[in-house]
Amino acid sequence: MTLTSITLKQTAIYRVETYIKSRKQLWNTFVSKAKNATFLFHRDFMDYHQDRFEDFSLMVFEADKLLAVLPANRVDDVVFSHQGLTYGGLVFKSDLKLNKVTVCLKAILEYLKSNDIKTLHIKELPSIYCKLPNDELNYLAFKLQAQLTRRDTLSVVDMLHRPKFSKDRVDGYKRGKKQGLQVKEENNFEEFWNQILIPNLSEKHDALPVHSLEEIMLLKTRFPKNIRQFNVYYQGKIVAGTTIFETNQVAHSQYISGNSDKNQLGSLDFLHMHLLEEVFASKRYFDFGISNENQGQNINQGLQYWKEGFGARTVTQDFYSIPVENLSNLDAIFI
Repeated sequence: MTLTSITLKQTAIYRVETYIKSRKQLWNTFVSKAKNATFLFHRDFMDYHQDRFEDFSLMVFEADKLLAVLPANRVDDVVFSHQGLTYGGLVFKSDLKLNKVTVCLKAILEYLKSNDIKTLHIKELPSIYCKLPNDELNYLAFKLQAQLTRRDTLSVVDMLHRPKFSKDRVDGYKRGKKQGLQVKEENNFEEFWNQILIPNLSEKHDALPVHSLEEIMLLKTRFPKNIRQFNVYYQGKIVAGTTIFETNQVAHSQYISGNSDKNQLGSLDFLHMHLLEEVFASKRYFDFGISNENQGQNINQGLQYWKEGFGARTVTQDFYSIPVENLSNLDAIFI
């Protein structure tokens, strides 16, 4: 079957609008049903740090029907799919096929060009977070001669096909059990933030958590089922913990940290064995996140080794820089 090439005339029937607050309910309803979205794209999550970014999120309509959204922010003549989020890209209806995805992206590029935007940076959504196959944007980035600016490696456990735990991880779990460690889910983040996470990040990386204590507590009130805190206690005192961002298919360790005794106590091994075997055993994937440093160029070998000991294997996340001027490359894909 021959399909008509995509032309400017076709994209003219599509309308792109910049997101405004009056569209919040429409945006959130759309995101809740999209094939490639998580709660991070909900406006109540995106807007918690609105003072840090110039929001430039876009919505693509066909007549009055919303087909796609792009969570984004603007810096001068560059638009990012959003710098305040772990991942992003074009979010669309589950029934949208490649032909219409292409039209939506071209309509967005035309809109960006009309607003004097030169470059669109995409931080793709890793495949494990998608309900359906979701590589349309990868192909279109190739057609647009996009530059691959970064590639990170996520350590992911496929919960349906888990390799055995390594001997080191099992030994760590046994040490924790022998020491009488306890894992508790907490609604308050203060102990973990102030006693474990902030001191560790300050000492090792001279850095602070991406989320302040006040911000993570605010987000917890907005997404109580998605943001969960698990602490490890030794003789009643906190010694380690992890903050989990839970989506439909994935449990992701947003923060992992333990005190100086974590190796002797086996606290982090004990914690994550418990999460994998008990709390998230029915989840499709467990994502330990990246071990990359230097903009993806290097991998912390010790951290990678620890994660792979739980059966984690590599999933990549790509970052693209798309020249808006190349939008005409999408005109004649289909023949």
